[in-house]
Amino acid sequence: MKILIIEDNQQIVKVLTRYLNEADYETAVVYDGKDALPYFDSHSVDFILLDIMLPHVNGFDICQQIREKSTVPIIMITAKSEDADRILGLEVGADDYIIKPFSPKEVLYRIKAIMRRIDFEKGTLTKSLNLGSIRLLLENRQAIVDNQEIKLTKKEFELLVLFAKYPNKVFTRDNLLDAVWGYDYYGDSRTVDSHIKRLRAKLKNAGVEDCQIETVWGAGYRIEVTP
Repeated sequence: MKILIIEDNQQIVKVLTRYLNEADYETAVVYDGKDALPYFDSHSVDFILLDIMLPHVNGFDICQQIREKSTVPIIMITAKSEDADRILGLEVGADDYIIKPFSPKEVLYRIKAIMRRIDFEKGTLTKSLNLGSIRLLLENRQAIVDNQEIKLTKKEFELLVLFAKYPNKVFTRDNLLDAVWGYDYYGDSRTVDSHIKRLRAKLKNAGVEDCQIETVWGAGYRIEVTP
């Protein structure tokens, strides 16, 4: 995924670029507001971090003009904490905002949260997912096996949807916490283990034999689907 950073503070750019690259994101940088739209029009980007106070063209105008042609996710970065500025940013089409000074880790979590929402919304367009003999009805949050519903909690269902989207992928506990509980969850990571244990039991009780949640020792969990 390519993230465009539109920011004139070189120190902030340096920090963001380092953290994003370490998280395996590709980055591009524009330092001047007047160069933002020409760059966006001529390059493919998947996400934008947009400062409000920029030389020549401010972030509000840039965001508004991008929204006229694209739904690319945008997080606005501002040094102002007034509600009016935050509201204006959302009104012109930003998906989120973050106030300076900020933690680069928080920026990463906010990016992930927005991408999870987008992935979920895309998923609901398909209405359902299949995971072996399990059919997941996304809008109704139902897991169906042999025309019978498996009664799952919200978190159990979301875990199953995540596994269905990425079969055989190994998820660490932190991966699952970020994806299902959210970046602002500060509880014990062992809650993942307890949810996985209950989910395994419910699948077993429902007679599911072709989908097994495996423990990958020293790594995390994955679901294996067998023919």
